[in-house]
Amino acid sequence: MPAVAPVGVAAQTGWKMAPSHTSVFFPLTAGLPPTIDEDALRAIKADVADNHVATPEGRDQSELEAIVAEARADGIPLSIVVIPGNPGHDSNLRDLATEVAGSEHGTVVVFSDDWVGTYSDTISRVRLEWAEDAAKSKQGDSVTAAGIFVDRISEPEAVSWTAVTGVLLGGTVVAVAGLAYIKSRRAAAEAAERQRATSA
Repeated sequence: MPAVAPVGVAAQTGWKMAPSHTSVFFPLTAGLPPTIDEDALRAIKADVADNHVATPEGRDQSELEAIVAEARADGIPLSIVVIPGNPGHDSNLRDLATEVAGSEHGTVVVFSDDWVGTYSDTISRVRLEWAEDAAKSKQGDSVTAAGIFVDRISEPEAVSWTAVTGVLLGGTVVAVAGLAYIKSRRAAAEAAERQRATSA
């Protein structure tokens, strides 16, 4: 009886992939979503390179493309990846975003049905997670989730962490200099006292 090829990751995810005898059943990296193997990752990167949006085959990308275009017009180099379902852990999405960012610089956001994962070389992790929290649990509505995410990362920061860091560094320098001055004055006073004692 002829052998029947098993159903691989491509059929589960909807990604169009070339057959692979070595990577069909295992993810490329332990941290990636279980349904993303080497071929799926390659397909996602190619899709992102085309228009900064990657979705399972057959899913309309026009609304996500519009969100990406608007973000890029505002100076945010954004790329969006959508995968079906939810992976074993939400951190898998961050790992996937990091993998995609290896060839697509800027900010990469990955949406599953209810979770969000991100990587950015321009936006702080604190700000990314603040935007992620608002975009979670949208039951697969990636357009709504992406809109919420972009709205949040586009908002001006209430506090400039660069300015805060500068103030703290400046305060530290002043404090160290002040302590050094007090220490030198004290040493000079002690030396003068010893000199007077010796002279007496």
